[in-house]
Amino acid sequence: MGSLFRSEEMTLCQLFLQSEAAYACVSELGELGLVQFRDLNPDVNAFQRKFVNEVRRCDEMERKLRYLEKEIKKDGIPMLDTGESPEAPQPREMIDLEATFEKLENELREVNQNAEALKRNFLELTELKHILRKTQVFFDEQEVGLNTTTESMTRALITDEARTGHSMGPVQLGFLEKSREQLTEDYLPCFVAGVILRERLPAFERMLWRACRGNVFLRQAMIEAPLEDPSNGDQVYKSVFIIFFQGDQLKTRVKKICEGFRATLYPCPEAPADRREMAMGVMTRIEDLNTVLGQTQDHRHRVLVAAAKNLKNWFIKVRKIKAIYHTLNLFNLDVTQKCLIAECWVPVLDIETIQLSLRRGTERSGSSVPPILNRMQTFENPPTYNRTNKFTKAFQALIDAYGVATYREMNPAPYTIITFPFLFAVMFGDFGHGMIMALFGLWMIRKEKGLAAQKTDNEIWNIFFGGRYIIFLMGVFSMYTGLIYNDMFSKSLNIFGTNWKINYNVSTVMTNKDLQLNPDGKDYLQYPYPFGIDPIWQVATGNKIIFMNAYKMKISIILGVIHMIFGVAMSYQNHKYFKNHVAVVYEFIPQVIFLVLLFFYMVLLMFIKWNRYAANNPAPYSAYCAPSILITFINMVLFKGQPEPPQNTGCYQYIYSGQGFFEPLFVLIALVCVPWMLLGKPLHIKKQRKIANIQSIQVVGNGDPETGLNPDSIVSTAAEAGGHGAGSHDNEEMSEIFIHQGIHTIEYVLGSISHTASYLRLWALSLAHAQLADVLWSMVLSIGLKQEGWLGGVMLWVVFSIWAVLTVSILVLMEGLSAFLHTLRLHWVEFQSKFYAGQGYAFQPFSFDVMLDTGSSEVASSE
Repeated sequence: MGSLFRSEEMTLCQLFLQSEAAYACVSELGELGLVQFRDLNPDVNAFQRKFVNEVRRCDEMERKLRYLEKEIKKDGIPMLDTGESPEAPQPREMIDLEATFEKLENELREVNQNAEALKRNFLELTELKHILRKTQVFFDEQEVGLNTTTESMTRALITDEARTGHSMGPVQLGFLEKSREQLTEDYLPCFVAGVILRERLPAFERMLWRACRGNVFLRQAMIEAPLEDPSNGDQVYKSVFIIFFQGDQLKTRVKKICEGFRATLYPCPEAPADRREMAMGVMTRIEDLNTVLGQTQDHRHRVLVAAAKNLKNWFIKVRKIKAIYHTLNLFNLDVTQKCLIAECWVPVLDIETIQLSLRRGTERSGSSVPPILNRMQTFENPPTYNRTNKFTKAFQALIDAYGVATYREMNPAPYTIITFPFLFAVMFGDFGHGMIMALFGLWMIRKEKGLAAQKTDNEIWNIFFGGRYIIFLMGVFSMYTGLIYNDMFSKSLNIFGTNWKINYNVSTVMTNKDLQLNPDGKDYLQYPYPFGIDPIWQVATGNKIIFMNAYKMKISIILGVIHMIFGVAMSYQNHKYFKNHVAVVYEFIPQVIFLVLLFFYMVLLMFIKWNRYAANNPAPYSAYCAPSILITFINMVLFKGQPEPPQNTGCYQYIYSGQGFFEPLFVLIALVCVPWMLLGKPLHIKKQRKIANIQSIQVVGNGDPETGLNPDSIVSTAAEAGGHGAGSHDNEEMSEIFIHQGIHTIEYVLGSISHTASYLRLWALSLAHAQLADVLWSMVLSIGLKQEGWLGGVMLWVVFSIWAVLTVSILVLMEGLSAFLHTLRLHWVEFQSKFYAGQGYAFQPFSFDVMLDTGSSEVASSE
């Protein structure tokens, strides 16, 4: 639990592994997930490392598995996922896996090639079937046209003989006898038939007309049913066409145009009997192909179903093998080439657990030489490691998004667990809206195992699911603040009744918009309300906004000042841990004094005013005599003093006795804190450095002057001059220290003012949320409530649906997101800036779980 408040203590270790045991030991460390390895070969190319061939083999196996996965998804076959993570196979098992994947890939590719060839043949036969059916109509029309042409020519010859009086000779008679046969043969044009994609047909027709100068005759008919493209399986729509023309020259042009538009030409007999015979043969072949295709698809399905049962486990095994060899590439070989040397960051508390894992790996490999894990001394900054569980993980992610904590720095996450949903709820305070949010978060928490197993790629859903505990707490806290505000979907809950005694009747109170509830009469206010705000304020439209404004504004300032003081107090824990006593004296103390004497004093004035002044109190503590806290604070800062009250009112000039003395004193002390923060630390460091430079050689306890300076005095002087840990300035120029301290002083002084004002967003967003909910109720839902009879019921059902959609989409989602972002800003800027540097880097251990959760086969390395 201690690591939740401060990051884990880390140490740099050197690891010696025997070559035959290295694979098994790294596998055990990957299952443990507590070791971050360093790259000891940063200048070595990735292709020149020792285990590059094994990594390439894993890449090839992963490629084959991705091919199988693509084919399985194409057929819609479910892949078995038991949720278990098998152990990494031994190196000798890689050969069996490679052989299995090679066999599956070759078999599947062969089946796919055969299926594609069969589908292509099936497509050709199907297109030929449609051509034979569609072109029959074209040929019938052509024969009718030829008969008409022959009869017309014969009629013309007989008419010419009667007109001229000359009888036809034997040639003319022979022509008449052979006219039908010879005309059919001489004047019947050539033709080609085929199919083309439907979207290409208009351009195809225009090109034929232009290239052949109108000397072709095109007929086309659509194929109603879509055809399957054998190359990619897409459904395409095609049309049958037939082109009539004369001469070989046009024939060449037509075929080139068909080839350019990727139209497929098929042979089509001229005789009807031949066409019928061909159609019967085509139908027979189509039936045979359907049978063969069905058997091929059944075989493919069986292969894929068998592969789908083990595909997930195969992926896990291959990725684990690949991750192990990637990690082994970070190691160095000793001179004997029999031992691998690694350097790694490990948590101090887990060293024994890591050693046990190394022993298990050694036993699995059968090696007799135990691994050696030695702690090393280093001046490098260790990585930051905060242990989290499924509850604290989301809150820690909010902190890390701003910046990873410096090593051993105070972690804001445990405090954020409470302050984040509470400050959100102050802005989002509505019992109804909070209940919707809490139920949504509770649903995700209850169903988290099933939802986590789905592993969707939707980023928005993953964000919601990852923050399910944050959403649940924000909803619960919003329900609490909603009860405090007595606000539920912009309406009040009359739980305890009202503590106002009103002499007006109900109609006067509900209809008179100018009526204001005056609390200064003894007959009106009986006693304080038990919990939250009295529901009578819901109908006090005249002064409800004024009252809620003052109430929420003061609450925002109070919460903000307390939050900032807590942040400054957290800085003391950092200074104390790093033994930075200089920062305690010259930073923490003046910061606390400055913040308390100015802004916390203003908060105390609010409580004093609430305690002393009331509507029923007589002068000088009546409501009329109550001063404005803002004006009082401004006069205090400007040394103007408090204005005297009017004569004969009985009011006091000051809220409490001694106010005129203490306020100028507080401001003067706060002003003294500014040069204290600005010059104190740099001047102290300068003085200590000067003392260290003129330090004479001291005799140590044994009286031996050859040992030089006293080590204890040197350490003490260095600690006083620059401190330790995060506050060290040993190698920094004095000019840089002065500039750095000046920037921090200005940032803190001005930030104290701006940050206090920034907390007013709690008031502003709370008021805006309440007013928006009220507008949505009065402008939408009230329309359905005003209707009567059966029409009113239907109207209410429709209006309620609209109101519910707008409530969830606008007031819960959009307003919730806005309040979330403002709360995030209050923590990152106003709170964490007081103590949190966030200049560290995250601990990224070699972990199979992390690798598999991210869905990546690559391991975090510096390659």
